[in-house]
Formats: sequence, structure tokens, C-alpha cells
Amino acid sequence: MTRPLRRLRPLAAAAALIACLPAPSAGAAPAASSPAAGCALPGRTGWTDEGHDTDRTQFQPATGTRRVLTLYVDFPDAPAADSTEPYAAHLAPAADWMARASHGRLRLATTSLHRWIRMPAESTSYGFARGLTFEAHERYLRDAITAADPYADFSRYDMVYVVPTRTATAVPFSPTYLYDPAAASGITADGTRLKWAVTFGQDMWRWGHKVVAHETAHTFGLPDLYSFTGATHQYVGGWDVMGDIAGRAPQYLGWHSWKLGWTRDGQVACLPAPGRRTVRLTAAERPGGTRIAVLRTGETTAYVAEARRAQGNDADACSTGVLVYKVDSATRTGEGPVRIMNANPTATPPSGCTPLDMAAYAPGQSFTDSATGVRIEVLAGGQTGSTVRLSKE
Repeated sequence: MTRPLRRLRPLAAAAALIACLPAPSAGAAPAASSPAAGCALPGRTGWTDEGHDTDRTQFQPATGTRRVLTLYVDFPDAPAADSTEPYAAHLAPAADWMARASHGRLRLATTSLHRWIRMPAESTSYGFARGLTFEAHERYLRDAITAADPYADFSRYDMVYVVPTRTATAVPFSPTYLYDPAAASGITADGTRLKWAVTFGQDMWRWGHKVVAHETAHTFGLPDLYSFTGATHQYVGGWDVMGDIAGRAPQYLGWHSWKLGWTRDGQVACLPAPGRRTVRLTAAERPGGTRIAVLRTGETTAYVAEARRAQGNDADACSTGVLVYKVDSATRTGEGPVRIMNANPTATPPSGCTPLDMAAYAPGQSFTDSATGVRIEVLAGGQTGSTVRLSKE
């Protein structure tokens, strides 16, 4: 569970390491004529954030087929002692998980190069233990690509996963690589510049295949929802894999589904100005229907309501009902760009759950923010979704 690396440019934060061709249909901001356009927020951080105007020179599309090549690497000081097959099997469920999360809008087509690629330097030389820099990470990835180049045609793939042998304990965590589009040099193989990658570490054995979902989503432009300071999961608890990877309700938030292009503009109920409306929400884990209700409260802020059920990727959810959260597209990754409103702050969570995991609102409960004049009332619920009444003064 690591944030993507980045370095600063004079005017903006440079991407940690990824890029793709412009694809306005994939997670693009709603057209001005769309009823949902009034609730789409602009990004204000110059990096991964909750804005809908995702920079498609830096981040890749999240729809269609994304072609991924997985490399397996070992080192002079940490030679592999086993087959690559168990590593591939450990991460393989990610493709189906992502397909469910996107309701079929995203397909990860992963190809494994089933041989150990020997890195030219010792595992301890790449700087993971000292706090990995962009430059050190790029060197690590470049070494892996160069060593694997005789065995693969990199022009056939959109991104690369690099998986180290379990004996390489000096590679402990899994950062995302996002290329720097302002840099003339980078990583090139087979006439193609490598823009996006995830280099996995030993934490993959702790997090399992959902670490793929978390890190790959950074290449689509999603921020971290866990906190870089203080209590790690103070903002969203176990809701959304961009927070706690091991959380009990890891389905991406409906706001993220909209940002990524998995939820269409017509599936968004928008209240951009004072008024009232009643909305029937389809559970986030199910396809079709109205996915989210959004009440805009400022230039970069909004409240969102969505129905969540213990189904699909959320089969182990600690609470079900309507999830209400605040989005601020001017808040940086790791500083709480999304904050869940807890309907049951005094509830005693069952084993394996946290207080914030109990946040869902049940019929008869409501959320009010007097400062913005927002009120969200849960009128009814059922297996397939919930009905809410939105109002804004």
C-alpha cells in the first residue's frame, strides 16, 4: 500500500511514472450539455486527485483492454529458488476482480514472461530501504526492461508489472511508476516509451491480488485515500481499495467509477444548485441504474450518496445501506480527498471491522451539513439498492 513516487517540476508535480495516449472517452469530464456536468469537479493538485479533468498525457485510460506484461526478476544476491508459476497464480485473480469492479468496462489482459530475469545489480543497490526516489525507481524498472528485452516485444503492451523473487527482501513494497512527460529521456524498448508500470514488492504476499487493483488504479489517475500522517485509515476506513487494500468493502467508490468512465454521465443524479429531488440508487456492486447522487457544494467540493451491499467485491462488507461521503478535488492524495460520513459512530464493530466500516446509513437515517445546507435522507432500501431524498438550501 504505497503512494506513487513523484518529483517536483517548477510548475507542477511530475508524474511518478506512467503515460498514455490521449483518450477522451475514457474517464473524460462530462460534456457541458450533460445533466451530470454541473457536479463534475475540476482537479486542483496537479497530480492524482478527485477531479474529472484527468490529464490523459500522464495517466492511461481505464476502459477497454489494457495489455500488461508481467516480468519476474531475481538478483545476484537474491537468486530465485522456485518457479514463477506461484507468483502468477497469486496475482491472477486481479483481472476478474477489476472486471467486476468496472462492470465489464475494463479488461486487464495480462501476459506473463515465465522465466526469471536476472537483474544486473544486487537487490540492495536499488534504494528501497533508503526511501525510494523517482530516479532510483526508474533505474530499477529500466534494468528490468533491458534485461527482459531479448525475450519480449514491449511494443505490444500498454504497461508492465515487475515481480521480484521472494528471496529479494530488500524490495519490500510496491510503488507505481508514472513517466515524466516533460523529460526527453525515459525508458524505451522496441521503439516504445514505457509510460506506466507497477513494481511489486514483498508486500504483495500480504495484500494479495488487490494490490494490483490499488496500484494499477494510480496509473488511471486515482489518489490514495488512506492517510499519509496520523491514523492510517481515518478518512475512508475499509471502503474502496484505494484506502485499505485489505478492507472489507473494497469496491471502488461510485465517484471513482464515474471518474474512470465505468459509470456513465446518465447514471449520475446531480443536484448542482438549491433544490430537492428523490433518487433510486442501484447498489454499487450491481450493473445498471443510477449509480450515485451528487450534491455540489463548491468549486471543488461535493457530497455523494451511493448504495452499498454485501455482494460481489463487497461480499464481506461490515455494514450496508447508503454511503455518504465528501469529495474535495483540491485536497492532495493522502490528505483526505474523500471523507466518509459515519452514520453510526457509537456502534461497536464486529471482529475484523473498524468503526468507520459501520458508516452506512439505513432507512430512516439522514445526514445534514448545516454549513452547506445539504441534507440526504434514506427513505427505503432493499437487496438491489436504496431510495434517497436530496435537498440543498
